[in-house]
Amino acid sequence: MASDWFRRFTPAPDSGVRLFCFPHAGGAAGAYLALSRRLAPELDVLAAQYPGRQDRRTEPPLDDLGRLVDALADELTPLCGDGDRPYAFLGHSMGALVAYELTRALDRRELPGPRHLFLSGRSAPTESDSVDRLDTDEAILARLRLLGGTAVEILDEPELMELVMPPLRADYRALCSYAWRPGPPLRIPLTVLVGDSDPLVPVEAAAAWREHTTADSDLRVLPGGHFYLDAHTETVADIIRTPLEAA
Repeated sequence: MASDWFRRFTPAPDSGVRLFCFPHAGGAAGAYLALSRRLAPELDVLAAQYPGRQDRRTEPPLDDLGRLVDALADELTPLCGDGDRPYAFLGHSMGALVAYELTRALDRRELPGPRHLFLSGRSAPTESDSVDRLDTDEAILARLRLLGGTAVEILDEPELMELVMPPLRADYRALCSYAWRPGPPLRIPLTVLVGDSDPLVPVEAAAAWREHTTADSDLRVLPGGHFYLDAHTETVADIIRTPLEAA
């Protein structure tokens, strides 16, 4: 599949199920490299590459979540519109919100939706969104230090920060632009994942995702903070693999 929007790190030509992955604010497709390797060859993992980062760094980043979702829906319509191959979505942090709203957008287009939605490191959209309102570079950098993860390693590297800050600013503007709009609940099962010491996402706020589907909802609490996935890739791969093998 040739696409500016998705990266396939590990070929899985015999996989029957595609897993589309959406990264956190400031993140890129490479955030899912390790998970992709764990899930191949059973699953065909395609990680989203938003404009403004890595090999798309010369493109202006999108700073409106609605525009980002619409662009992704346009990209996925010819891939998923015929419904002949099952697929699922995984999103972490901001990516969870993208995956959720993209599912709603595809439903409005009356297209076959994902068989399963994996929502990681994000409160349900009906919970408070004040944590997203970071309007200065200083506030964004303080957030990076709070959350930890691999991004902290680049804070003292000025050349790297020059590359990272434009998409970070755009992503937080996109999050600030977002306002949840009531609508029909989803009709697909959800698996919600959260770290037990996430400083931004209380377990109860993550559990509230169950209100957004009429299908089953499964909450998985793993040891760690916001980027628990870095230390539990194999466990997360097993959590993802189980329902998708049934699909």
